[in-house]
Amino acid sequence: MTTSGTRAAHRPSRKQWVVEAATELFATQPPDEVTVADIAARAEMTSAAVYYHFSSKDQVLAEAMRVFASALREQLEALTEASEPGTDVGAAVTTLLAWLGEHRSAATVFFVSSAGMSQEAEALRQESRTELLKELVCLIRQARASVSDAEAAVIGLGLLALLETAAISQVRGDDVYRSLGHRFFVREVGDLAERIADPGA
Repeated sequence: MTTSGTRAAHRPSRKQWVVEAATELFATQPPDEVTVADIAARAEMTSAAVYYHFSSKDQVLAEAMRVFASALREQLEALTEASEPGTDVGAAVTTLLAWLGEHRSAATVFFVSSAGMSQEAEALRQESRTELLKELVCLIRQARASVSDAEAAVIGLGLLALLETAAISQVRGDDVYRSLGHRFFVREVGDLAERIADPGA
C-alpha cells in the first residue's frame, strides 16, 4: 500500500512538484524575481531538495518550458492523426486554444513570462515553433489534400502566428480578449484559422 510518505520520496514525482510549483510562480511574477527559496516553499520542500533536481532557477524554467512544449506538440499531433480530408482546421485551432486555456499557467510562462529571460528560453521557444510548424503543415496537407508543399508551409506559418497571438491574448486577458468575451473570441479565432487554411472557400 502506497503512503503519502512513500510518494514524497519518489524522485520523479518530487521533480514534477518543483516544475509545477515554479510554473505557478513564474505565471504570476516576473521569473527574475522568483527565487529558488520561493519555489521550494511553494512545492513544500527545502531549497536543498530543489537543488537536488535542478542546478538553478533557470534550469527549472527551462524544464517547465520543455514539459509544456512537449504536451502542446502531443495535442497537435493527436489532432493531426484524427484529421481527414475536409477537416475543419479552424476547429483544430480552437481545440488547441481550449487546451491552452486549461493549462493557463504553463501557457503564460511559455508565451509571456519567459520571453527574453535567457538564450536557453529563446532557443527552446524557437525549437518548439519549428516542431509546431512541421505538425501544422502535416495537418494542412491532410485536411487540404490539393495544396502544394509551398502553400502548406505558408498556411502553416499563418496558423502558427495566429495560434501564438491568440494564446498570448487569452492568457493576458488583453483588451481584445475582454472586449469580445471568451466565447466570441474563440469563435473568431476559429473562423480566421479556417479562412487562412482555405482562403478560396
